[in-house]
Amino acid sequence: MPLFENAEYLIRANLEQLASNSRVRAVEIGRLTAKQFEAINRQKEAQDLPLLEDPGIVFIGSHAYRSRVIRDGYTIDDMVLQIKAALAATSIWKSATRMTALRSTIGRDDGYGNEIFDEAIFELTARKPKAELYSIIPKGDKNKPKK
Repeated sequence: MPLFENAEYLIRANLEQLASNSRVRAVEIGRLTAKQFEAINRQKEAQDLPLLEDPGIVFIGSHAYRSRVIRDGYTIDDMVLQIKAALAATSIWKSATRMTALRSTIGRDDGYGNEIFDEAIFELTARKPKAELYSIIPKGDKNKPKK
């Protein structure tokens, strides 16, 4: 499992601090599987970009919080579910030229009438040698929560 046992606690703590306008620190929440790590490095190598050196995943959450909670109206509980789904051991690398992402392979009911395939978007240089979980996208969320 890519997420650590205490990952939900760490993710929720950062998101709750962001909700109260507090500063947060980067926390390591898990590790990419060997297959995910290799797929990301194949992509980077093909693009002649630096390889990811460590399979660790760190989380701050400020961009994800602004995008999902403030802009889209999701709750912190929703975000935790999105992150857990996108970073599951079964998630696969998503081929894209301008971003590095994992996509869940198992659809989930988001509670708003949608079947969602969550995507985790990574930033690979700011927290080098680890990948930063920069954003989370619930793909297929035609019905968004009421703000």
